[in-house]
Order: sequence, then structure tokens, then C-alpha cells
Amino acid sequence: MTTGPVLERRLRLSRSEVGWYRESADTLLALTRTVRAGGVLSYLEVESMAKTWEEINARIAAGEAVVFTAEEFAALAADEGLSAAAKRVDVVTTGTFGPMCSSGVMLNFGHSDPPIRMGKITLNDVEAYGGLAAVDTYLGVTQPSEHRGIEYGGAHVIEDLLRGKAVRLRAWSYGTDCYPRTEIDTWVTLEELNQAYFFNPRNAYQNYAVAVNSSDRPIHTYLGTLLPRLGNATYCSAGALAPLLNDPTYRTIGVGSRIFVAGAPGYVAWQGTQHNPNQARDEHGVPLGPAGTLAVIADLKQASPEFFSAASFTSYGASAFMGIGVPIPVLDEDIAATLALTDADLTATVIDYGVARRSRPSLGQVTYGQLRSGSIEIDGKTVPTGPISSLKVARKIAAELKTWVAERGFTLQQPLELLPQPGTQSTKPLEIRTEEAI
Repeated sequence: MTTGPVLERRLRLSRSEVGWYRESADTLLALTRTVRAGGVLSYLEVESMAKTWEEINARIAAGEAVVFTAEEFAALAADEGLSAAAKRVDVVTTGTFGPMCSSGVMLNFGHSDPPIRMGKITLNDVEAYGGLAAVDTYLGVTQPSEHRGIEYGGAHVIEDLLRGKAVRLRAWSYGTDCYPRTEIDTWVTLEELNQAYFFNPRNAYQNYAVAVNSSDRPIHTYLGTLLPRLGNATYCSAGALAPLLNDPTYRTIGVGSRIFVAGAPGYVAWQGTQHNPNQARDEHGVPLGPAGTLAVIADLKQASPEFFSAASFTSYGASAFMGIGVPIPVLDEDIAATLALTDADLTATVIDYGVARRSRPSLGQVTYGQLRSGSIEIDGKTVPTGPISSLKVARKIAAELKTWVAERGFTLQQPLELLPQPGTQSTKPLEIRTEEAI
């Protein structure tokens, strides 16, 4: 029996050195030697090494990848253990479907004869941006109709286009020598447009707040109608299925990531606006409040109204329910550990929207398991809860993306650039000041 101090040295060998000790073509093993000083005990231990993006993509291309949704993976990890689940599964798919106000489409109409440089532009009476080249425009989902108001907006125009309907295009210009026409009134369909693609500056908000209202009157918000005196609580997240809650520190999701956008294959184009990785985080690295966001791009002509739906929030305005799904490679057990988190493990912060200030008070934290139970407790009061996002459609997105990866060869793209990481930036407020104060 050894009585001296115990020293442990772990020797990680190269791929060629351990190639003879592999379990399968996709699993690289490391040989670990543990040496006890002065001892009679010396043994070899074999442990799983990380998978690579290349290995996972090769399995996808060969139709051999093992793909689970995030909910399925969490159940597998609970049943068989995290290590076994991480070793078995190559890709985990996520999904979310909720209102994402910072969304819209770029459109190109083509040139009329004689041509026009479009200045003011409307589509079904909804104004689109005219400050681009002659026949380019950007239509945001929240822009209201000039005559119907917030009951019909940019999102409704986009959904009409997706459903194959013709929309009325009107434009006005001051006229130039090269663009002599000063007005146009016509009808267009999606298929007649040269280009039509989503460019959404902020989607898939990571762990948005739970909203309540402590005031004495009902208030109407982008999180729905909040009843007075803590009469209800609303939230907008797919919880354990949400993309950025499954990769909370942005290890695999970044610029260039291939994703699902409203039923179309798309990409993460950049960090989303208000991306704030510096939120307080729990022991799993998951932020406790609104943190990361994604800017995304995808072909509108490949999208589906099944995963894009216009909406109008009472006394607030138009918005669009967007479906976003992200496939996440199971590269190692650290990633697997966050993929295995359930609604009972994930916590959101309750914010009082009854206080009409930029910084609203926090009334505590609750788990998504508690939110989905139908009620939470705030200051001793039972408050009914309700989501404004759809878990049913989020599950459908994760399942559809699973099919893309497992059966249609939808390979993954390692980020060309990582999103800003925790510790790198926060959101800045807008301060109101005069010219003299600058």
C-alpha cells in the first residue's frame, strides 16, 4: 500500500498515437496514465475526447449523424447519463417561435419603363424605406398602415406576400434625367420580385424578462396586456428549447452559423442589436436576464407562413412571430451539460412593467418550469402565467430542423467570428441632452 503523496499526471496523446484504441470512426479516445508516486499501483484509463466540426459534418453528409432535439437530449442525458449522451449524439436542434419586432425584409422591384427612383414607397398602404437605390426598399414588420393604423402593418404585408397574394405598390419621386418617372401605382407578388430576403437586426433574444404590472391600471405592451396589481405574468421564451439558452456563452453560434429562419435555410449575419453578454449568469453560464441576440438573414421566397405570422398587439402595434432554429454540435461534455438543462434548471427574472422607467424594478426570479405550471408566486401572491410565444411551434421547428440535419444533409458551419463574449460589452443607454451639453 502506498503511503507517500499521490501525484497525478494526465498524458493526452495525439490522434495517430491512439488511433489503435478507438471505439468507432467518429470517436477519438485519449489515453490517460495515472501514476502514484512510490506506488505499486499504475493503470491506464481511457476517456472520450471532444468531437470536431469536421467529424460531425462528415457524419451528416454520410447520413450517419445522430440528431436529437434539445428536449430529447435532456431526457436521454437524464436516463443514460451526460457522458453517454454526449458520446452518442452529434447534433442537438433548438427552436423558438415568438414576436420579434426587430425584423423585416429587403426587396428589389426591378425597373419600370420609364424608370423611377423611388422616394416615398408604400406597400398595401404601409410605408417602406425609400433611402436606398432606385428600386430597393426595406420593410420593417412594425411599420403601421397609413390608414388602418396598427391593426395592419409591415408584418401583414410580408405574410400576404408569403401566401402568394398580390400587394399594391405605390411610389413617388421628384424625377431625374436618368429616372424621369415621378409616380407609379402597380401590383406585385413575391415571385415577381428580383430579390426578397429577411434581414432581421434582432432575433432570438436570450432569456427575455417575465412581465408583470404592479400599477392600478391595465397596461398594453409588446409582451401583451398586463393586468393591474400583479393580475398576470407573461413571458416570451421557448425555455429549454431556446437556441441561445442551449449555447449560453456562444461557443457554437456566431457569424456564419447555418440556421432555420421562418422555414428557410439562413445564416447568423452578425451580433443582434442590444446584444448584451454582460448579464449576471448562473452556475451553468446561463444569463438571468435579457442578454444575447442574433441578426439573421434568409431568403423570403423559401420561407413559409407556417413559421411566420403577422400580429397586432392591442394598443401597442404590429409585430411578427418569427420561427428561429439553430443546430448545435455536441463537441464535448461542457456543451452537452447546457444542452441537457431543462425548464426546471433555467431561471428568468420578473420585471415590473408598471413602472414607466428605463430601469424597471426586479421582483425576483422564477424557473421556466414554474412559469409553465400556470402560476408563480410574487410577494406571497399567486399570479397566473401565460406565454406569448408558442412552445408547440418551437417543438415543430426543432423537429423540422432535426429532419434537415439527419435526412437532408444540412451541415453545420463553424462560426467565422464568435459573438461578443461575456465580459466584452454591455448595452448603452440613450441620454437626453442639449447641444450645449455636448
